[in-house]
Amino acid sequence: MAKAIMLQGTGSDVGKTVLVAGLCRAARRRGIKVLPFKPQNMSNNAAVASRPDGGTGEIGRAQWLQALACGVAPTVDMNPVLLKPQSDVGAQVIVHGRVAGEAGARDYQDLKGRLMGAVMQSWERLCRDADLIVVEGAGSPAEINLRDRDIANMGFATRADVPVVLVGDIDRGGVIAAIAGTHLILPEEDRRMIAGFLINKFRGDLSLFDDGLEAITRFTRWRSFGVVPWLREAALLPSEDAVVLDRLAGANGKALKIAVPMLPRIANFDDLDPLRAEPGVEIVFVPPGSPLPEDAALLVIPGSKATIADLASFRQLGWERDLAAHVARGGHVLGLCGGYQMLGLTVRDPHGAEGERSEAEGLGRLRVSTVMEPEKTVRDVAGTSPAFGAEVSGYEIHLGRTFGPDCARPLTLLEGHPDGAMSADGTVMGTYLHGLFGNAAFRRAFLARLGVKGGDFDHRQKVEDALDAIAAHLERCVDVDAILDAAR
Repeated sequence: MAKAIMLQGTGSDVGKTVLVAGLCRAARRRGIKVLPFKPQNMSNNAAVASRPDGGTGEIGRAQWLQALACGVAPTVDMNPVLLKPQSDVGAQVIVHGRVAGEAGARDYQDLKGRLMGAVMQSWERLCRDADLIVVEGAGSPAEINLRDRDIANMGFATRADVPVVLVGDIDRGGVIAAIAGTHLILPEEDRRMIAGFLINKFRGDLSLFDDGLEAITRFTRWRSFGVVPWLREAALLPSEDAVVLDRLAGANGKALKIAVPMLPRIANFDDLDPLRAEPGVEIVFVPPGSPLPEDAALLVIPGSKATIADLASFRQLGWERDLAAHVARGGHVLGLCGGYQMLGLTVRDPHGAEGERSEAEGLGRLRVSTVMEPEKTVRDVAGTSPAFGAEVSGYEIHLGRTFGPDCARPLTLLEGHPDGAMSADGTVMGTYLHGLFGNAAFRRAFLARLGVKGGDFDHRQKVEDALDAIAAHLERCVDVDAILDAAR
């Protein structure tokens, strides 16, 4: 059976995903067969992974990244429970890669007890196939009001007897209180699972926090495993939570501006990461309440976990008027997955696949219509883009079938079948293919059509290089040997 160590945080977005990926890469570089695991994830950024029965399912994008760090193919066992929010109080529940239904927040708390069985099934399968498993928690173990049915943090750690490293984010402030406060309110059963703590996202002279480390140790009696500096390379990695989009909403005055409306249920926004890494490209994520910029050459409507609801929000926020003005100026438009569906004439959900059964008028920029279907398409795909003369590969995760006259001009051919659509003048496009811009030849041809030179780098290699750099940083500033020794 594998040894294991778990990283939990004093709160959400403290950097657990990146630290787990970095530790996985560091262990791999030491010749250790390592795998990632996250019992429960909540994210609309999903990836394709293999199922034990040979099929495919979906997991959080973060676990896909961590599998990459380990040098292994992703499997649904790495993230057995995935929650994909569809509203403020409800989410689609994915178990072992497949849709298991929808649940409101209160209903899900009642469901957790039954989901622990699925979590432990995946855990036992992974343990048979690794020397080390690095586990990522979710949220914070300090949410003691949810402890009795917890499957994501201490509920799992105590059940599987996995030691915990507690991660605090010093960049948001109050890290001493966050760690000491967690120690204070945890029950003794949970407190004794913690082997030590890490401080993450430190800027400046590390020696200035020596007294802070001493204070935390004095309050908690936990050992310090080190202080991690602000890791610039983390910006090159796919993000798990849409919370990061608030930090990407600024403008930087590059040659080509691309505007991306921040839909309430935005999904798989890491599709834009390769474009964001282009030196001459400026990606502006536009928050609700702000107009779409008039000087954008391209408007990208991203994926959505709730197409019809986000289509209504798009209109309510005034973005439909901005889209019309953008098209009238000769601007280009690209819809990705749910964004592609919104650009059509109608979107119908006769089976209530996204919630209540409903139908909506689309934005009318492509002569296509979409019908949601109960079965979700989840697969890795490859093919070509005849319109841009390039080979492409990526993945599909979507409900719905799209059809209509503009589908006669597909953006891509995937496994020999047409995908997507283009307007007659070629300025409005849509596709179901996620990861499209990760293909350098396509990205180069696409940007050339917009008047910008680009596509000269391999984005996947940039991610690999970033993982190596993060692992090297951890080796320098963190006692990696001690963390691995704490695993059991």
